Amino acid sequence: MKKLLIVILAAVAVISASIVFAADNNSAKVIAYYFHGSFRCYTCTNMEKYSKEAIEANFKDDLASGSLEFKAVNVEEQGNEHFVNDYKLYTKSLILSQVKDGKEVKSKNLDKIWELARNKQKFTDYVAGEIKEFMKGIQ
Repeated sequence: MKKLLIVILAAVAVISASIVFAADNNSAKVIAYYFHGSFRCYTCTNMEKYSKEAIEANFKDDLASGSLEFKAVNVEEQGNEHFVNDYKLYTKSLILSQVKDGKEVKSKNLDKIWELARNKQKFTDYVAGEIKEFMKGIQ
């Protein structure tokens, strides 16, 4: 009887984990990628820092739920080179990527970050506003 109960509990645990995993894979989310190379100047480092701070300050609930992620990616590291072609990168960039069912459905390059790099408040406002707009209607 005990063995049967243990087998049933184990089966329930596996099924529950599978359902949660499937739900996570099927839900839509946004990934904010900050792409950089190995050489990092002061401005480039600040743009990553400002991007991360803007996201953490304005999207705490989205970060906690997993509907928004921030990832800094060195495109010069092995395995990351494809991002240069995927997003037609020519410099350090902040890209928003909407992913649904494990596939990207849309993306946007926040190309004004270079113009605003010397003004933290305008930079932060721009990034937060663009992410809010990008995330509208994502389930």
